[in-house]
Amino acid sequence: MKIGISITSAYQTSDVRDGARQMIARAKAAATAGLDSLFVGDHHVVPSPYYQNVPMMGRLLSEWDNRTSGALFLLPLWNPVLAAEQISTLACIAEGKFVMQCGLGAGANQFTAMGTNIKYRPSAFEQSLESMRALWAGESVSLDGRWQFSGAKISPLPPESIEVWIGASAPVAIERAARLGDAWLADPSMMIDEAEKTHDFYIDALAKAGKSVPETIAIRRDIYVAESTDDAISTRKEITARGYRGFNPDALVIGTPDVVAAEFEAFGKLGYTDIIVRNLHRDAEKAVASTGRLHEVKKLLAG
Repeated sequence: MKIGISITSAYQTSDVRDGARQMIARAKAAATAGLDSLFVGDHHVVPSPYYQNVPMMGRLLSEWDNRTSGALFLLPLWNPVLAAEQISTLACIAEGKFVMQCGLGAGANQFTAMGTNIKYRPSAFEQSLESMRALWAGESVSLDGRWQFSGAKISPLPPESIEVWIGASAPVAIERAARLGDAWLADPSMMIDEAEKTHDFYIDALAKAGKSVPETIAIRRDIYVAESTDDAISTRKEITARGYRGFNPDALVIGTPDVVAAEFEAFGKLGYTDIIVRNLHRDAEKAVASTGRLHEVKKLLAG
């Protein structure tokens, strides 16, 4: 079982430099804890500070080494030539494998602000991914579809193949992930019984697409690794009272390292190979401490 982290990009702060500093501190803690991968997300036109993926990942890579790194891109919002160039440049900065996590995106305000049409998300996603893979291969690419461009070619090319993880939760989206992706990234809000059913659905979708089971089947979990049982109980009460992103509170992983390790192990038994965590605690010091305690979680999982 591998444990990676998706660094939170949204921060409620009046000091806009503070949010960036918090992201750097969390990346440092992840590196020290020996986590296996480092990611950032993608969102646009957010009213409160949200730090954009390309510049932040460029900075965070200075805290990382040759372990896997990557970023989420909501492909229907991006010109595929620009996205291919940005990702290729990040891959050149990274010392190890670079992963593009990707998905359709949601929220009409994002699409309107970025000049794209939310109704065409699936076709825009597929056209973008096909174009980007051809660009990364050094091909000259033209497209007369959701975007229009001609004779596009990029440089530098990525130093090694960009791995594509597709985030999906609806059945049709999971089938798309099986058909087009190198890996599937499962939704963080699922309870373990849902995670089992969707995992099995993904395996069936791979077979229907004539593809073998990949090395990576990832799931994201929003977590807090507590310093004590009392800390875990009080944090869960606080999170449940204010609500958390519409999630069932039982889908959140909150507990001491042994409790967290046991929950992660349960997902491993279902066939998931990677847990990508996101800290759910708002307090900066507690979030960094939680990340540090993942080192103990990794030791427990290693037996």
